[in-house]
Amino acid sequence: MSKKQPNPAQLPPTSAIDLPSNQEFESWFEYPVRVQPHHTDYAGVVWHGTYLTWMEEARVECLRSIGIEFADLVALGCDLPVVELSVRYHRSIQLGMAVIVKTRMIEVTGVRINWDYGIVSTDGQELYVTAKVTLVALDRERGKIMRRLPATVQDALAKISTIHNN
Repeated sequence: MSKKQPNPAQLPPTSAIDLPSNQEFESWFEYPVRVQPHHTDYAGVVWHGTYLTWMEEARVECLRSIGIEFADLVALGCDLPVVELSVRYHRSIQLGMAVIVKTRMIEVTGVRINWDYGIVSTDGQELYVTAKVTLVALDRERGKIMRRLPATVQDALAKISTIHNN
């Protein structure tokens, strides 16, 4: 009896970042990006860390769209650092291409805020990256996790869940 060896070229399924359908992206916040030379490696392929920057930019702009300025959070003494990150790279993006970073806040549990991402072609036909990010509210002065989100942030996040998750 021989055991079947796993195929090293095939990654195990990752339910946290399954391949979503195009319909899933319909009501997500959209952040357009064009690949610049500084986003790429020597071969003109987007460097893996660039996607994280694009996701943060999309998240900050999504928050801005509902009235939360990140600078205002900082002034209030609140920071939202990433505490968990999961990324699946489906296909590479090349120098000069235009793509859309799509994001949505999926839930707030206490001071944990969970976001989903998809990076797709401008026509929505190609999926390049899917990701999940968890943020946590941090008291900047004390350097400790907050017991609860500031009321203004809670109110604004309630707006985003009705705007972008319908």
